[in-house]
Amino acid sequence: MTSVAVIGGGPAGLMAAEVLAQGGFQVDLYDAMPSIGRKFLLAGAGGMNITHSEPSDAFLSRYGAHASAIKPLLDAFSPSTLCEWIHGLGIETFVGSSGRVFPKDMKAAPLLRAWLHRLRESGVRIHVRHRWLGWTDDGALHFARPEGEFAVKADAVVLALGGASWPKLGSDGAWAPLLAGRGVEVAPLEPSNCGFDVAGGWSTHLRSRFAGQPLKTVALRFTDAAGHTHQRRGETMLSDTGIEGSLIYALSAPLRDTIKALGSVTVLLDLAPDKTPDRVLAEVNHPRGARSLSSHLQSRAGIRGAKMALLREALSAEQLNDPVKLAHAIKSLPLVLAAPRPIEEAISSAGGVRFEGLDDHLMLRGSPGVFCAGEMLDWEAPTGGYLLTACFASGRAAGQGALNYLYHHAATD
Repeated sequence: MTSVAVIGGGPAGLMAAEVLAQGGFQVDLYDAMPSIGRKFLLAGAGGMNITHSEPSDAFLSRYGAHASAIKPLLDAFSPSTLCEWIHGLGIETFVGSSGRVFPKDMKAAPLLRAWLHRLRESGVRIHVRHRWLGWTDDGALHFARPEGEFAVKADAVVLALGGASWPKLGSDGAWAPLLAGRGVEVAPLEPSNCGFDVAGGWSTHLRSRFAGQPLKTVALRFTDAAGHTHQRRGETMLSDTGIEGSLIYALSAPLRDTIKALGSVTVLLDLAPDKTPDRVLAEVNHPRGARSLSSHLQSRAGIRGAKMALLREALSAEQLNDPVKLAHAIKSLPLVLAAPRPIEEAISSAGGVRFEGLDDHLMLRGSPGVFCAGEMLDWEAPTGGYLLTACFASGRAAGQGALNYLYHHAATD
């Protein structure tokens, strides 16, 4: 009997298993954790953002340098097709004010339960606490489980092992040296959608009083190593060691790459993006009478809380009392970022199996019958539904590729 193995129980692996089971094959799905979809569930803890409703060209652009590799996957399984698939599980969706798409109840667990039920009904056998260790000398899949190590022969394999972020949930990147040892080219795994440390760290006062506080409505700009200027508006947050949050995550790839090339990157924060420089200067110059500087800036320029703390952190007393220098800092406050936070803290990771080593069906060119999908591939994207959409789409593509491979070999046997 034909043996099909899917290794990894995240969205990519589950989608590959579904395609293969629907194609009429017995599928065994293995995962190292005690339960399936742990990272998927945690990602949905604050509201399950499945995908985004923006036009396809804008959507594809979110994958940056890897857009050309992701395009055929999304052409075959688009965000709208993903929503239809979710509706087929009995889960309703809605589009939020930001264009992001969510399940109606905002939760990941009901979707995962319905999906696992359908997979089991289709005959997929799920094996938890099975850590993949690579291949045996005779080409069998090598696993460790509580009862001990064992080997399984498979006619086709889909690897959907995740990246290296959130290792406690199963994505620890341990697969990278296993594939590299078989001659597979793997781009180094790096943090993506992550925070960054400021050079020299924060003062004890700022760290103890304002770490975790948001910087609402700011704009950030910087110039990367190639001389390109990046500019974006949004919300960010002070952390114990630097800065993080959605605005930083959206720019994490060029920030990380600039630090890698130059050793650090200087970002300029506009703390009052709705006001022109002349307006800010006029407000700062307005007579404040007996009011403190903090009260004056709060009432005249909307600078309060973490924003005020950041100004006090970055400027000397003399600069704070110089209206021209203070107004300039409010509109263009320099922060030197020295390093991304460790990959274990990142929302996702970049790097992985290079697309050049895969055929059009995501099969490893040097390992017939072995397919790769999900975050273990060499791509990255910002949060906002883009990560999950590409994981679903690549799992679908790898599953279909494995299905075609098995059909072809069955026809030629």
